[in-house]
Amino acid sequence: MSLSLKNLTFIIVTFKSEHIIHKCINSLPEKSKIIIIENSSDKKFKEDLEKKYPNIKVIIEENKGMGSGNNLGIKICKTDYAFIINPDVEFENNAIQRIIDFSNEKSDYSILAPISDDIDYPNYKVKNKDSINNKLDYINVDSVDGFAMLIDKRKFDNDIYFDENFFLYLENEDLCLRKKKEKQNIYILKTAKINHLGGKSPSIIYENEIEYSRNWHWMWSKFYFNKKHYGYVNSFLKIFPTLVSSQFKYIYYFIIFKKHEKKIYKMRFLGIINAILGKKSWYRPKI
Repeated sequence: MSLSLKNLTFIIVTFKSEHIIHKCINSLPEKSKIIIIENSSDKKFKEDLEKKYPNIKVIIEENKGMGSGNNLGIKICKTDYAFIINPDVEFENNAIQRIIDFSNEKSDYSILAPISDDIDYPNYKVKNKDSINNKLDYINVDSVDGFAMLIDKRKFDNDIYFDENFFLYLENEDLCLRKKKEKQNIYILKTAKINHLGGKSPSIIYENEIEYSRNWHWMWSKFYFNKKHYGYVNSFLKIFPTLVSSQFKYIYYFIIFKKHEKKIYKMRFLGIINAILGKKSWYRPKI
C-alpha cells in the first residue's frame, strides 16, 4: 500500500514537553494519526492532549529513552509507515503532502526525511558531496537526524528498529548505518522543509539537569556506537582525548568555583567511564 495519511502514523516521544507540543501537532495535517509516548508519569498531560485532539493517543511510559519510546510507538501503530518526529519541530506548509507525493513516485527507500530550513545545520550526513548539489528533488544520504524521519516498516525485518541500548543520542545514526549496510536507500527531500528548534523539548525549568544528562549520554553513546560498529580498541582510541580533557576541565572549573561547568565535565567523564566499563546507559535526569 502506498503512502497516504490513512497509511501513516506520526510518533512523537515527549518528556515534559507540554510547553511546545501544540505547535508541532498543529503543523501536521488535521486528520493525522498521532501516537505520543510520554516518558514521565504526567497523566494530566495525557488527559489534556487526548481531550483536545481526538486523533491523538498518548501512552504514559517509563523513561527508557528515545529509541525505546520510538520503538513502542512504531510497534503499536497499525500503518505501514511511521513518521518519527520530535516535539520541537514544525513542518512548513505542504511539506507532508510533498513527502507523500514523492514517496508515491519513488518508493525505493527505507528512510525518508524532510530537509531542515537551517542551512547552517543540515539534518543529514553524506560522504558524496556532489550529490548535495544535484538537480534532483532529493539527496541519497548516509544518515539523517532523528528529529524527523519517515520509516517504511515493510523494509525492516522482524520489527527491528532502534537499538534500545542507546538512551539518548546516536540511535538514529546506528539505525541509518545498519540500513546502509543492507544496501537500502535513505533520502532527504529538498522540497519538504521542517523547522527544528533543537533541544527545546523539555521545559526550560529543567534546563540544568537536562544539560547534565545530555553530556553524560552523549559521551556514553559515542563510545557505545563506535564500539558496536568499529570495535572496542578503535572506540577507546577515539574517546581517550575527550576523557583526558574532561578531567582537566573538571579540575580547572573546580579551582575557579564554576559549579555548573564543573558538573558538565564531571558528567562527560562519568559517561565515558561507564561506557568503557560496559555499563548500561543508566543515568536519568533528576527531575
